[in-house]
Amino acid sequence: MPIIFSERFLKAYDQLPLEIRKKVKKALSLLDSNPRHPSLQVHPIKGYRGIYEARLDQKYRMSFQFDGENKIMRNVDNHNECLKNP
Repeated sequence: MPIIFSERFLKAYDQLPLEIRKKVKKALSLLDSNPRHPSLQVHPIKGYRGIYEARLDQKYRMSFQFDGENKIMRNVDNHNECLKNP
């Protein structure tokens, strides 16, 4: 399943500290190979049908949705900000 990046995701990614960007790259690799990998802790976001969150660490999350054959990355930010506008 190919990964597609929204413009918002790319802008948010560019503003992240280098350490977190490395975690995003690792998480994207895991998401691509196995969306159910335990370290990602993927689950649906309450109140947003069809949108999921994946864990980067204790503070940071990324949101995405499945669109047929694709995973569309929507947002990446600290936990509260990411879930406020997934």
